[in-house]
Amino acid sequence: MRDLFDKIYKDKGPLGKWADQAEGYFVFPKLEGPISNRMRFQGREVITWSINDYLGLANKKEVREVDAAAAAAYGSAYPMGARMMSGHTDLHEQLQNELAEFVDKEASYLLNFGYQGMVSTIDALVGKDDIIVYDVDAHACIIDGVRLHQGKRYTYRHNDIESIDKNLMRATKMAEKTGGGILLISEGVFGMRGEQGRLKEIVALKEKYNFRLFVDDAHGFGTLGATGAGTGEEQGIQDQIDVYFATFAKSMASTGAFIAADQEIIDYLKYNLRSQMFAKSLQMQLVVGALKRLDMLRTMPELKAKLWENVNALQNGLRKRGFDLGTTQSCVTPVYLKGSIPEAMALVKDLRENHGIFCSIVVYPVIPKGLILLRLIPTASHTLEDIEETLVAFSAIRERLTNGTYKRMSAAVAAAMGE
Repeated sequence: MRDLFDKIYKDKGPLGKWADQAEGYFVFPKLEGPISNRMRFQGREVITWSINDYLGLANKKEVREVDAAAAAAYGSAYPMGARMMSGHTDLHEQLQNELAEFVDKEASYLLNFGYQGMVSTIDALVGKDDIIVYDVDAHACIIDGVRLHQGKRYTYRHNDIESIDKNLMRATKMAEKTGGGILLISEGVFGMRGEQGRLKEIVALKEKYNFRLFVDDAHGFGTLGATGAGTGEEQGIQDQIDVYFATFAKSMASTGAFIAADQEIIDYLKYNLRSQMFAKSLQMQLVVGALKRLDMLRTMPELKAKLWENVNALQNGLRKRGFDLGTTQSCVTPVYLKGSIPEAMALVKDLRENHGIFCSIVVYPVIPKGLILLRLIPTASHTLEDIEETLVAFSAIRERLTNGTYKRMSAAVAAAMGE
């Protein structure tokens, strides 16, 4: 028998092996100052493209005043306990009712964390005889929820309707044997690539197969649709999403999440969501803050309009300069380049230290080897000046990547890591 920790000592994992070179700079970086379009990183001002504050609410004066007043009134503890026992209030109910109305569902239920809530919702919706069908590129919280499932699950090729059809056929045959049902899970917007899930085409398959649709709309809520109600509204099929999920961590610039569905489904879930039944209720200061943010989202369409002005300026500018943005259909702006991990490190260091641009870097194993993904998140707080500076910087770093400058700069790192 070996020591449980032997594997940890020998293999830090595909990302962990880079910790000595990457931690504190490329991963676990420390941005400082008020959340905004420009913050500070290691003593320098940088244009920040890594903050999911889509509508620019995080540092709005009126939002911070409400947050501060709620903290003063309730502290950070109230209400104490889980919702079912002692953590339920009128304001929790008010927020649920307003969220349900906003996303055009009969009812909603608050979740104390998005990741945890997603995992628990999947667990509550399916039993061992049921079958899950889900996108191979689904977010980690969906993957972890599926891992809890004791029954069959099938993955389909990313956003591939033919693959979805084939896997629904497989799931249907299996469900006929087990006597169970089928849950299909898609994201409204895939947060890495920026593509919208093909929800309209998926719900059309309900004419052929008997399944329920669960949509994670973390990046679509507040950014898509005429009113900001999300990807379902954008595609005109919100009423055909059986269970709708969104987080407060993006457009609402806060903590928490919610699920929305028919009243009977929500009634079932609130009595069977283990992560909510056995965990502390969402703090009152967050509930009050979410009510204010939701009100602004509903009554200030200029926030979303400004967001999309910036999105279009950034994405159109990058495309005109020949950058590959993949097939994004949302605010998420991925820029694909070819290069190794050491080259990616040199490139990002150049962006941050010489151009004052801070964006997220994504490499293998999240994307295939040989690719670098720079992920930009435009917000309503950005300015056209920010965008122009970024376009100039991206043209410069692409030139250095193409002419081998970063390859030469990274040779020592690559040699040290045995690449």
